[in-house]
Amino acid sequence: MALITVAKMAAELGLRNLTPDIDAEEKKIVTADVNRPALAITGFFDFFDGKRVQVLGRVEVAYLATLSKEDRCRNLEKMFGLGIPCLIFCRGNLPDEDTLALAREYEIPLLATNTGTTETFNRISHYLSRWLSPTVTIHGVLIDVLGEGVLITGESGIGKSEAALELVKRGHRLVADDAVELRKLDDDTLIGCAPEITKDFVELRGVGIIDVKTLFGVQSVKNEVRVDVEIHMEEWDRDKVYDRLGNKDEYSEYLGNKILRYALPIRPGRNLAVIVEAIAVNYRQRTMGYQAVDLLYKRVQENLMKNTN
Repeated sequence: MALITVAKMAAELGLRNLTPDIDAEEKKIVTADVNRPALAITGFFDFFDGKRVQVLGRVEVAYLATLSKEDRCRNLEKMFGLGIPCLIFCRGNLPDEDTLALAREYEIPLLATNTGTTETFNRISHYLSRWLSPTVTIHGVLIDVLGEGVLITGESGIGKSEAALELVKRGHRLVADDAVELRKLDDDTLIGCAPEITKDFVELRGVGIIDVKTLFGVQSVKNEVRVDVEIHMEEWDRDKVYDRLGNKDEYSEYLGNKILRYALPIRPGRNLAVIVEAIAVNYRQRTMGYQAVDLLYKRVQENLMKNTN
């Protein structure tokens, strides 16, 4: 899980810091949940979570303006005392001097934006979800093949990077080689990317490090992609029975999420890039409800019926 500070979030989302004298680098954000403290500013703090980023919209600011100075300061002081990471004012609204004074006293950064409350809320929630979601790093290669995120795994030296390079030459985009960071956005979505230190690089044994972006152009790489399917490369085992119809699905599980998994036996002469492309296209057809094995089964049944009659 990445470490996010209020200063980092403000810089990347274009939020103005109204309290530059408070060290926003020291304020850590530990949850992706965001809150509009509508009840808190009325004085009701039952179930209030002080770990969440707080967002004030036009309605909340208008309500605060109707309160007496004593009531307004009392409610804000209680909220600041719970250690919220920051308070964000939307739609160009700004805090009054009393609020600024309380924020400085409790060292709570105040931020502002001219964008609407709903848009700001969604942007912050999406941003924090991406960076504070559970993360794991695995050994493998991640490629964007025709819009599908294909994770290639297998033992070292089996040919994952060579297959990735051939796919890049065929017009697909490299996301990560050797180390892949998987981030769980929700129960259905895994996002994969490369660690910053190895981004855009591919290691070829006997050759060394290759800068894919420099050699093949900016269109040959991608920062991140949703992981849709895994292809596990393994040495051909003559005694093992491999699936030849594709009617028995296998899955891999990462961070509690399952993705479709294909075991791909490797032997000399197989065109791995073409096979990976075929798997990606076949996966897309499956998501659209088409199964080649079902059509084959239907044809076989029809043929048997004809021969019987």
